[in-house]
Amino acid sequence: YILQCRDQTLYKGITNNLSKRLKMHELGQAAKYTKGRGPFELVYIESLENRSISTKRESEIKKLTKEDKKKLIERYRNSLRNTRNFSTAQTDLIFVKNYRLTRCN
Repeated sequence: YILQCRDQTLYKGITNNLSKRLKMHELGQAAKYTKGRGPFELVYIESLENRSISTKRESEIKKLTKEDKKKLIERYRNSLRNTRNFSTAQTDLIFVKNYRLTRCN
């Protein structure tokens, strides 16, 4: 997942429980980087098979330039807008995408 922080920086992370992790960010308990940078906007999520694959993908995303990360996020947003037949998973992704964290330090 990718969070956009209040200062427009991007935080990249992995989790097996996104809603719990988002709450941890909101409480300032998830990562040193995000503490004090809220509110956040969840701008990208990707579901992968296991932690090993997720870690490799997170590393790939972290190596992208900021411009390429913005393009990745925009493609993701466009794919959600263009999807006509939603599966349950896709519907959940749209719900989570629109989740905004509001904690400010």
